[in-house]
Amino acid sequence: MATLLDNRDGRQSGTPRHPEKAHRPDTPVLRKPAWIRVKAPGSAGYAGTASIVRGNRLHTVCEEAGCPNIGECWEKKHATMMIMGDTCTRACAFCNVKTGIPGALDAAEPENVARAVATLGLNHVVVTSVDRDDLEDGGAAHFAATIRAIRAAAPATTIEVLTPDFLKKGARPLETVIAAKPDVFNHNLETVPGLYLTIRPGARYFHSLRLLQRAKELDPTVFTKSGIMVGLGEKRNEVLQLMDDVRSADVDFLTIGQYLQPTRKHAAVDRFVEPAEFDSYKAHAYAKGFLMVASSPLTRSSYLAGDDFAKLKAARLAKAANDVVSHS
Repeated sequence: MATLLDNRDGRQSGTPRHPEKAHRPDTPVLRKPAWIRVKAPGSAGYAGTASIVRGNRLHTVCEEAGCPNIGECWEKKHATMMIMGDTCTRACAFCNVKTGIPGALDAAEPENVARAVATLGLNHVVVTSVDRDDLEDGGAAHFAATIRAIRAAAPATTIEVLTPDFLKKGARPLETVIAAKPDVFNHNLETVPGLYLTIRPGARYFHSLRLLQRAKELDPTVFTKSGIMVGLGEKRNEVLQLMDDVRSADVDFLTIGQYLQPTRKHAAVDRFVEPAEFDSYKAHAYAKGFLMVASSPLTRSSYLAGDDFAKLKAARLAKAANDVVSHS
């Protein structure tokens, strides 16, 4: 049970982090291969980022989800903000974010996030959240308020939002988020549709696809992005079909990374996908028309997001120039 205790603050609180998983049988933990190596946190830059996050009473997905890249990113003062608390209303089999009944929204959080973004001096920030199925709008207004606050405090910073699916909340929540004008709208599919019942049971594959498609319909200038994990038991052809589905939704940017098991109570790793296979997926995705593809064992939605955003903008400009030439 110790592995399920909530210890994000460095102490064993005794509070179950995943109460819904506590009675599940342990799943085997595979030994990580040589190509999965991460920088251990502990540098001065890491400590500085942690101090800014703590000082503004913020949560980050870097910590809450146990991201393997936290040492590298926080050393560079790159932190992914997680709004609306640290407790999710869903219980996905892959996710290490705490599950349970969330508390009330913090009205000061948008300003706190904006202050942290300005203090960190971020050129690009990713703002994500827990699922808040308990809220009428799924937290869309809070996302919009956070975008507006960042724009006011750090007008030169580009903003990427990684939102929940707003399932059963109607059309208004997505419209609220897009109207706030994020630079990138990201919503992760996470896995192939055949694994949703076991890996992402609270979500619906085609609803998530439609959410991504609708975002681009609402604002054709917004960049759209989605990501998946591999190594959960998916077949190669299923991944290639998912790519086609995502491109049909006019998504610009696809990320593909290796699933890493948080605890023995989470879904087991089926296999570690070799780097050459990630390279192959990248080649196929570019061939299918994505403007940007990040595919590697340690790729995560917000990993190197600022650098990738610059490449994404350049790719759109290059495509527009090529389209002009081809039609002239």
